[in-house]
Amino acid sequence: MTTFRISEAAALLGVSADTVRRWVDSGRLPATRDGHGHRRVAGADLAAFVRAQARREEPGSRFSSARNRMRGIVTDVVRDTVMAQVELQAGPFRLVSLMSREAADELGLQVGVVAEAVVKSTTVVVELPEHG
Repeated sequence: MTTFRISEAAALLGVSADTVRRWVDSGRLPATRDGHGHRRVAGADLAAFVRAQARREEPGSRFSSARNRMRGIVTDVVRDTVMAQVELQAGPFRLVSLMSREAADELGLQVGVVAEAVVKSTTVVVELPEHG
């Protein structure tokens, strides 16, 4: 069974290790101690926790078939006469969107604005990290 150190779980979730420790201490996220006394989170428990968090209804949520939503901050906007390229940093993830300039202007997208990237795709590539 795959288990994660607190710091590894935090990196996967895009939060601090202190946040994961608080979740464990409060009983929201189960963890065990290894032979050295370090807390470990089972991969299945971490996945269940993430699924439960994703199901919580957010204020102002919309009805949509898109399930992949990432809240972040706009880090760059490049506009020309027809199109705009918008970069968003959502935790450790950099997302780039190409949209009409009209859409970017209507949304008021500029550096420093908090926005949500909504991704719906028929193709999602899943890779495993290199070990070693």
